[in-house]
Amino acid sequence: MKIDNNKVVTMQLDQNSGSGFMSKNPYVNGYFAADIKLPNNYMTCGINVNLYLSNGDKYQGRHDEVDIEFLGTRREGEYILQTNVYVDGSGDGFFDHKRPVIGREVQFKLWFDPSKHFHHYAIAKTPREIIFFVDDTPIRRYPNINNPATYPQREMWVYGTIWDASDWATEGGKCRMNPSYGPYVAQYKNLFVGEADSSVKLSQTQEAAMKWVQSKYLVYDYCKSSPPPNLSLTPECAAAAAP
Repeated sequence: MKIDNNKVVTMQLDQNSGSGFMSKNPYVNGYFAADIKLPNNYMTCGINVNLYLSNGDKYQGRHDEVDIEFLGTRREGEYILQTNVYVDGSGDGFFDHKRPVIGREVQFKLWFDPSKHFHHYAIAKTPREIIFFVDDTPIRRYPNINNPATYPQREMWVYGTIWDASDWATEGGKCRMNPSYGPYVAQYKNLFVGEADSSVKLSQTQEAAMKWVQSKYLVYDYCKSSPPPNLSLTPECAAAAAP
């Protein structure tokens, strides 16, 4: 990883290792953003570039996490943007098979090539909701339904990494990272951490933009998956479906 004079963070993934950064301080709520340019390799199967919040180092096995992840594909310049929320170890079942994994993945195709230019991605977390943004357009709202099992309440650190997630990232692990197409280089700039005002709601224009993105580019929503989710584990899905 390197930082140039323009404060662009360049991170590389090859057959030997990935790279990443972590904030010095933790945050319970806030606005967390970065401009990111993704690798422009011919094929990006298996790679995962991300901006996320986590307290996994402090609460190992019972951690919280809020993710924006870019999952590579077979096609140059095409990525799947995955958003996800884990609460109190709901994702740690990947490593402890005695517990179920409760993932809250919502995935999108992007309406541009994210490897050509920098684009702005952000997570706004308040006591009321978590909103994910692409170029200031909201793409997903995750509400706090006053159930501690569904909403992260503890402090988390900000991370950005690039790593080999070949076991699951592309087509369920069928298409894996090919080092011969590497190295894979991601760039970050304008990293920002600030306050998120919980009293401010999305405008009508923002609501309309979010509906447009979801109608045109949403490719997977765990609340609408087949088979349907277990609502005793994901009660927020029932709340979202209520009139």
